[in-house]
Formats: sequence, structure tokens, C-alpha cells
Amino acid sequence: MGTSRIKKSKEKIHKLVVQLVFLLCVLVIWEVVAKAHVFGSRSELVFPTLEAIGKAFIDNFTNGYAGVSFWMYIVNSMELLLLGLAIGILLSFVLTGLAMLSKTFYYIYNLIVSVFDLLPGVALLPVVIIIFGINPAVIVFLVVHAVVWPMSRNILDGFQAVPRIYVEAGKNIGMRGIRLVTGIYIPATTSYIVSGIKVSWARAWRGLISAEMIFGIASCPGIGLYINQMRTNLKNAEMYATLIVIILIGVIVQYGVLEPIEKNTIKRWGMTK
Repeated sequence: MGTSRIKKSKEKIHKLVVQLVFLLCVLVIWEVVAKAHVFGSRSELVFPTLEAIGKAFIDNFTNGYAGVSFWMYIVNSMELLLLGLAIGILLSFVLTGLAMLSKTFYYIYNLIVSVFDLLPGVALLPVVIIIFGINPAVIVFLVVHAVVWPMSRNILDGFQAVPRIYVEAGKNIGMRGIRLVTGIYIPATTSYIVSGIKVSWARAWRGLISAEMIFGIASCPGIGLYINQMRTNLKNAEMYATLIVIILIGVIVQYGVLEPIEKNTIKRWGMTK
């Protein structure tokens, strides 16, 4: 047991050192290219120095843009994202649950998931704008679209992987319909569900930023709109600084929320390594 813990600790340290060294190398290369003015007069736009990006990072939070705080852009984006995530995950559970209760619905819904999971949300944008108009509901719809299909696919695959003996045992003690889904299928597919949430979060985050960049809503400005505003005004240092914010939010959610959930559920229960 002690040897195993030491081995895991060494592996974690090695992983951290490798990642830090790689990140340091990237920063050094960036700074060298920036100061070498490889792109001539456009170098300050294409490769602003780390100092300029750092200053822009601070300016984003202290000054914002056009009288609107950068925090407001972040809050607006996160509100739309969380709403879309909640709706998408809830719909996934409801629809996949119905699919397990009806073979006919399963065949239909499996086909729908296979078709729409391949359809980029941005491709639906013109149709969605015609239906909803230009308002925050469009972004929420696109986030739901980015979430519901991969989440449903993971849950459906998980349901199909549940050992038949579990299902028969549930039926033998009187479980039927919804009780069978909530009492047997869902607990047995926890690893698939957590994996689906991780994939859905990543796709929803990318979809949100893409939608905001394509048609930013002035009444509900988000991070994507902020990036577009910086690009339009040739404030590339601020644009890169905003990309760093997007990465940081993603890292915080990945390692501060999703990984602890995975560690305290499926890893603790021995359902994965």
C-alpha cells in the first residue's frame, strides 16, 4: 500500500513538472518571436509581448469596454451557459429514460441523436435566429443543442452496457418503469453519466463562445462578444488576454468541479482507474 502511494505521488509530481516545463517553453518561444518582430510591422498585433498581454489582462478587469465591466461579460456568459447546461442535461435524462421504457421510442430517439450529434450548432444559427430572433434565447438553445446529444449518447450507451442480471434483479423486487430507470439503470451508468457531463461541458463552452462571437447581443454582452470587440478595435493584446480568461475558466471547471466529482464517485466506487 505504501509503495503504491509513493508511486502515485511520484507520477503526479512528474506530470506536474512536465506540464510546467512545457508551458514555460511555450511562453519563452512566444516572447522570443514577439521581440524578434518576425511579422514586421504587424508583429505587435500578431504576437504582442507577454508584458503587453499581462497589462491587457489587468486592464480588462479594471476598465472593461465602453463602460461595461468585464465581470459583467463573464457573468452573462456563465448564466446562459449554466441555464443551457441544466436544460440539456435534464432533457437528456428524461428522453433517454423514455427510450428505455419504450423500444419504439428508443429506435426513434437513437436515430435522432445520431443525426443531430453530427450537426454543428453554428450551422443551425440562421434557422434559430429566424425562430427566436436575436436575443439570449438563441444562445441558450445552441448550448442545449451542444449538450443534449452527446449527453444522451453517453447515457444510452451506458444503459445498454448495464448487465442484464441487474435489470432482472430489479424486476424481481418489483421495480418497473421509472423506478427501474432511477433505481437500476442510472446508478449502474454513473461513469457514463460523468463522462457525458465532461464532454457536454466542453462542447457547450465552445458553442457559447462561438455563438457570442458570431452575433453578440448588446443587451446581454458575453465573453465572445468581448473578443470580437477587441478584434474590431485592433486591441489584440486584450483579445489574447480574454482567451486566457476563457482557458482559465475551463481549467477551473475541469479540475475544480468535474474532476472532484469523478474522483468522489466513480473512482471511489472502483468503476474506473
